[in-house]
Amino acid sequence: MTITPTTELDAVFGGVDSHADTIHVAVITDRGGHVADAEFPTTAAGYAAAIAFLNAHGTVTAVGVEGTSSYGLGFTRAARRAGLTVVEVNRPDKAERRRIGKSDPIDAYAAARAALSGRASVIPKDDTVSGIRALHNAARSAVKARTATLNQIAHILITAPDDIRVKYTALRGKTQVDALSRLRPTGDGPRVALLTALKTPARRVQALTAEHDTLTAALDAAATENNPGLRAAFGVGPDTAAQLLVTAGGNPDRLRTEASFAALCGVAPVPASSGRTNRHRLSRGGDRRANAALYRVALVRMSSDARTRDYVARQTAAGRTKKEIIRLLKRAIAREIFRYLTTPVSVPDVSDLRPARQAKNITLTTVAEHFGVWPAVISCIERGTRRDDDLADAYRDWLTAA
Repeated sequence: MTITPTTELDAVFGGVDSHADTIHVAVITDRGGHVADAEFPTTAAGYAAAIAFLNAHGTVTAVGVEGTSSYGLGFTRAARRAGLTVVEVNRPDKAERRRIGKSDPIDAYAAARAALSGRASVIPKDDTVSGIRALHNAARSAVKARTATLNQIAHILITAPDDIRVKYTALRGKTQVDALSRLRPTGDGPRVALLTALKTPARRVQALTAEHDTLTAALDAAATENNPGLRAAFGVGPDTAAQLLVTAGGNPDRLRTEASFAALCGVAPVPASSGRTNRHRLSRGGDRRANAALYRVALVRMSSDARTRDYVARQTAAGRTKKEIIRLLKRAIAREIFRYLTTPVSVPDVSDLRPARQAKNITLTTVAEHFGVWPAVISCIERGTRRDDDLADAYRDWLTAA
């Protein structure tokens, strides 16, 4: 370990290369000179020693950390509690890695230089959405497992005897799963084995469906509590709201501008001009899951929102294709979502609507027929999962007069 003498008042920058069991910490001067580096365990005592190591070499301006949402999360939390400024560092690109090589000290010093140069300036994600992220990942894994199990059932039925194949392939979805789960394997050995192979995954599908429903309900409550304005936006369901919150990282300081959020979601046009050619191309970067979330919102609004349908009709008349219109919608939706993520939005209280309706023995169907909407729309407004202030006010006035 080579150490360059520094004074107590020197400004220094830190860099951290994080792993499962250890972190490697490097210190450089504000001119980029190497000062010292050392390795510490990923424990509370190790984090405290690493922070003391940084502070011992001068006034720490910033610390660049690789993997602030994974292996470096423990150190990031400890450093923030100690009052240090932490910035998120991306791994070096392949060209730079081939040029300078790779080792823990090299990566730690590279992280420190990224913090010094300003190349790393993104504030790490905070812990306000850690629970939402965990629920969202668990729900997604349940969906993937259920899909894989349904595919397994379909493949088994392809080669099943004719009487079994014809009987159960004629059924679809939940009806097929429920019928298979009630099977009583009888007959010769091969037939019993086949029926058991169909019954077992069918019951697994039922368990995964119940698990997903439970996780979605918990995810809905967590997303609504974190950002009620976002959750109540038209077309934003629990999964979509959770994904956008996870992408934003919970702290609005990460989202410097509306354009940067659009680029983060991969919906900002990328300049592709050269010489006399002046054009833009579709972005293929950014968080593709966030891009998919905006796509779902766009589809919902194209089918159910009157203003969006009018916009689509105007753009279609102007000669734009459906893909072009969806790209424009996603860009506009990203602008709206950015406001929800960065500006606290108070959602009007609608908890009085359902009790008032039930007190007068009015059904959802009656209300829906009066306002010309589906009963599910009224139910969503009553539960606060869909925001339509004009309809909610009109509904309240109608209940008062009824």
